[in-house]
Amino acid sequence: MDKMRMESENIQQENVAKIAALFPNCVTEARDEDGHLKKAINFELLKQMLSDSVIDGDEAYEFTWVGKKASIVEANRPIRKTLRPCKEDSVNWDTTENLYIEGDNLEVLKLLQESYLGRIKVMYIDPPYNTGSDSFVYSDNFVMDKDKYDQEIGMYDEDGNKIFRENNSSNPRFHSDWLSMLNSRLMLARNLLADDGVIFISIDENEVYNMQKLCNDVFGEENYAATFIWTKTSTPPALSYKCRKTVEYVLAYEKKWSTLKYYGSPIDGGDAPLLNTGNPEKTLIFPAGSVYFLFQRNGSINAGKKDKVEVLDEIKIREGVNMNDIRLRGQFKWEQETLYDEVKKGTYFLVKTDRFSVRFQRRNIEDSYKTPNNFLNIELNKDTGVATNESAAKELTSLEMSKWFDYTKPTSLIKVLVNMICKLDDSAIVMDFFSGSATTADAVMQLNAEDGGNRKFIMVQLPEETDEKSEAYKAGYKNICEIGKERIRRAAKKIHENNPDAKFDDGFRVLKLDDSNMNDVYYAAGDYTQDLVAMMESNVKSDRTDLDLLFGCLIEWGLPLSLPYTSETIDGCMVHTYNDGDLIACFDENVPESVIKTIAKRQPLRAVFRDSSFASSPEKINVGEIFKSLAPDTRVKVI
Repeated sequence: MDKMRMESENIQQENVAKIAALFPNCVTEARDEDGHLKKAINFELLKQMLSDSVIDGDEAYEFTWVGKKASIVEANRPIRKTLRPCKEDSVNWDTTENLYIEGDNLEVLKLLQESYLGRIKVMYIDPPYNTGSDSFVYSDNFVMDKDKYDQEIGMYDEDGNKIFRENNSSNPRFHSDWLSMLNSRLMLARNLLADDGVIFISIDENEVYNMQKLCNDVFGEENYAATFIWTKTSTPPALSYKCRKTVEYVLAYEKKWSTLKYYGSPIDGGDAPLLNTGNPEKTLIFPAGSVYFLFQRNGSINAGKKDKVEVLDEIKIREGVNMNDIRLRGQFKWEQETLYDEVKKGTYFLVKTDRFSVRFQRRNIEDSYKTPNNFLNIELNKDTGVATNESAAKELTSLEMSKWFDYTKPTSLIKVLVNMICKLDDSAIVMDFFSGSATTADAVMQLNAEDGGNRKFIMVQLPEETDEKSEAYKAGYKNICEIGKERIRRAAKKIHENNPDAKFDDGFRVLKLDDSNMNDVYYAAGDYTQDLVAMMESNVKSDRTDLDLLFGCLIEWGLPLSLPYTSETIDGCMVHTYNDGDLIACFDENVPESVIKTIAKRQPLRAVFRDSSFASSPEKINVGEIFKSLAPDTRVKVI
């Protein structure tokens, strides 16, 4: 049986393996900092293999800064950490598919590389803007220390003499650390995006140009999709002598350029009348969800005679669509059977005014929405427009949380962005790894409540301590994560109040970043004999639970962290079954053969035990033989 590594993926070695597959003659061996042999690339030989494509010399177009190479190394460096479940902070732990992860997002992104590789449909982030302001949730002053910058950039020679004169007007040290911080995170985030996935990044004019250069570098200039301009305020401050700033920007980049359609507001034109004055009157039943009311977004319409038709049932409307079957009597062209057939084909109906002049549109739903405008403004697009920061403040006021955050984005901004990509994918995963006040989670729940979708969210937030003088701290919230989780709870309650019939996932599993579950000796196992390891009491830290160990195994084996699991006692041992057999784990000491056979008979895809569960090598061999006999396709490992 193999041992689990219990650390994040080594991306550097994975890249070496990819090169080895193409150019095996360029692979050699070298010793690492600990003296252990590892695979390495002979770059001189690789250059020869690619002689027509290798650039010699310094003249090449690239975007660089002090610390770029270090940020790339940092993104690829594995870590020995884990995510520990926190059921007491969670909501609907057993049933929810949403995640709230507390910890530094760089390390969290590393741990998620296998479990969510290529699975995230939409990412939205609102990272620090690097303004030097201390009023944001995240510290956004990433100004590199001047002496450190001077040393790294080579501003002085060996004798301490200045090599060149500093350009004060464009000193790059004010950008370097900020770029490095984001570069490593975006590199990891790109791996998690689905092939048809999109990342949206909010930014202001202070760093928008550097952000675009950075994204061109990470995602590829060819994968740039759009820059959306959002009107952030209707009352800009009059303090500036140059310009009153009313807008911010949202950059959109795709994982891979594709013909992916972005969805904006519904198309008004291209429809045809369903009524004809020459036809006899008839009653037709219009199924729920088939009629779009352009003159009313929410509420109800009473039965009664309208100008063109008679409404025979009260019509309940949510987001401009009928929520119940409705009967209308009028001079219709179609029979009931025809109407049902058309609805099956994707045809829908439009009622543009209260005169009820019903029209139909033979379009697939894919073709029934406009491509979004790059100007996100409530006045331009009243149906699908985006509100301002003032609206965001009102949202927090309605949740009685307005004193706890100074700057948040309105949920309408994130709803519009997510809907652009997930209009037809109502089970997509949406991630925000600068989650702050958890606006993204609120927006996802609202969308699901409105259209019956099952989109999942993953929030990642550093548990930055709140200021002792802040209202949040006085209210008992010691860090930003505590506020974010409370915002999700309150938002879910509010959404239920506004949509009493809606069913959506209003829970979340809380996971907290922590040091590895394993004792340090585990990582130096090569320095110990097998007999000595066998004599040790345990390689697992004493404060770790079975649930801690289970989720540590999920991370290494690359299983999603939101799936259901069961726990049961078999012959005195606790056995955990994850997602109906994706993994079965038993972390008890001295696991009897009867338990091993029971697990093997269930033929899970994966099985894991403690190394210390087996007192001797013969016992381990016996476990292997049991699985070869009863479950030959099961992968078995120990921690």
